[in-house]
Amino acid sequence: MLTRFVMLCCGLILSFILSGCTAKPALSPNTSATSSAPSYSSQLNQADVAFETLLDKSWQMELEFSPERATYLGMANAEQNSRWTDYSLQAMQRVRAAIAATQTELESINPDELSAPNQVNYALFKWQNEMSDKYFTLEEYLMPMNQLSGVQTLDDFANYVPLSTVSDYQNWLTRMERIPAVLEQTQALLELGMQKGMMPPKATMSRIPAQLQSQLVDDPTKSRFYVKFESLPEQFTDDEKLALRQQAQRVIGDMVIPAYRQFNDFFVDKYLPASRDTVGVSALPNGDELYQYQIAYYTTTDMTPEQIHQLGLQEVAKNRREMQKIIEEVKFNGRFDEFIHFLRTDPQFYYDTPEALFEAYLATSKRLDPELTKLFGKLPRMPYGLKAIPDNIAPDTTTAYYQGPSADGLRAGYYFVNLHEPHTRPKYEMEVLSVHEAVPGHHLQIALQMELGELPNFRRYNGFTVFIEGWGLYSERLGYDMGLYQDPYSRFGQLTYDMWRSVRLVVDTGMHAMGWSRQQAIDYFKANAAKSEEDIINEIDRYIAWPGQALAYKIGQLKILELRELATQKLGDKFDIRAFHDVVLGSGSIPLHVLENNVNQWIDDQF
Repeated sequence: MLTRFVMLCCGLILSFILSGCTAKPALSPNTSATSSAPSYSSQLNQADVAFETLLDKSWQMELEFSPERATYLGMANAEQNSRWTDYSLQAMQRVRAAIAATQTELESINPDELSAPNQVNYALFKWQNEMSDKYFTLEEYLMPMNQLSGVQTLDDFANYVPLSTVSDYQNWLTRMERIPAVLEQTQALLELGMQKGMMPPKATMSRIPAQLQSQLVDDPTKSRFYVKFESLPEQFTDDEKLALRQQAQRVIGDMVIPAYRQFNDFFVDKYLPASRDTVGVSALPNGDELYQYQIAYYTTTDMTPEQIHQLGLQEVAKNRREMQKIIEEVKFNGRFDEFIHFLRTDPQFYYDTPEALFEAYLATSKRLDPELTKLFGKLPRMPYGLKAIPDNIAPDTTTAYYQGPSADGLRAGYYFVNLHEPHTRPKYEMEVLSVHEAVPGHHLQIALQMELGELPNFRRYNGFTVFIEGWGLYSERLGYDMGLYQDPYSRFGQLTYDMWRSVRLVVDTGMHAMGWSRQQAIDYFKANAAKSEEDIINEIDRYIAWPGQALAYKIGQLKILELRELATQKLGDKFDIRAFHDVVLGSGSIPLHVLENNVNQWIDDQF
């Protein structure tokens, strides 16, 4: 199955959440997911065999179309490890033709003849394939870069490729030699987007020239592409090290830097000036339809922008009431906005250096693991580590993000934290941020999903944003169950993060469906949350560049909370929080209505 990952511009992989979404019409109301998909055996009927053969073929097709995906998962061969995705217009046509062919083959299979687990797999697979086709229909692929990811960050991919043998380095050098073709193909997509009016906002694209400028060095050894050649493995001979470094300098100096100079000239002189002054996706051709598609893609619901906006207003009001209680508890003498100013500016809430901030994150993370057994019956085998977000992207990206482990088990999961300007990273956010990004949030959920070997690959290694981010936000509430948030300011930090995601419902729909300006969104955010101004501006620009994605967090969290409350009420003394969490996570990342069916079935099974 060809997910949206195949069509995304190669470059910085911020997290595991790079594909996957379904919507309710794809499943019947009585269908529920299970954690036991069938494998080939003599007991499978003809329809199951045909469907699973199609799943296998489509998965291999996905890895073939997106060698970066194969590399990231640890599933690539040497050929895939030496090339990038083909972003030529001809390749885009081949991808869409493959999607159509897959859909035709899928429709030749009668889902009623499939086993119960495969009926769920069929519905998820079919909808994801349809969503990929709509991605092309709405021409979203003509905007292949933003301030968060794109060709300006190709060097960062060196952090995901295998680099332990001379052959590995040769593969990476070959990939580097092919960067000029990637830049040329990306420029062609951008030029076609200009012709068709598919243009991103100038407000966010204006961040990219500084990112491109960092690639335009005179000395190849100062290039970010050269970093991996500075400290080569000790087992390499001196001659091998010398040869690799000399080749790297030639490739970077003769091919990579000149290609970036040409692309930079195009971007700065032609593309950026032509970018639109509006920020909402509704300003694009078919913009309203595109935004509704993005809502469905990221939330797996058929909610309208207006419904989401009203939900956001309600959640903001609820959080404000809870925050006011803490303000009264700490006996702060002043208005809400004055308390927020106090939190943003008082030195007691901040570390002086990036090193001190990193050590504090590390200490916080170490406190989390021992508490997990209270809440989960099954824990992942894969560990996670802590890393700093690279300096070159830190000023333009979020507070933190999570990178999932590789499928081959050779790369652990990593929790990345932003150390840029530590005086903007408050101490009272560290606990809530860590439970979201590490455990019991993203790492626990994603690592467990990847260990569900009975699921087909497209479900083990892809994800539904509303489930993944909904679980991450739900996990922030679990901090109370884990004995965190003992300090009133830490509790205010948890509420600040919940408020942050509530505000998203208001400002995302405000900008993309209701004509809000960028400044209007920033002002609303600042008035309701204690995050730093730099974080707020970065967040608003993220919502501009990534319409709809930020809606998934709160919508997913509210559904999980609703189901927990339902189970608690119906089961009474029989309710087991560990069993509930194992059910929620036991089928991997799934749409919200499938999750609801699973929990309802589990509740019924307790009687």
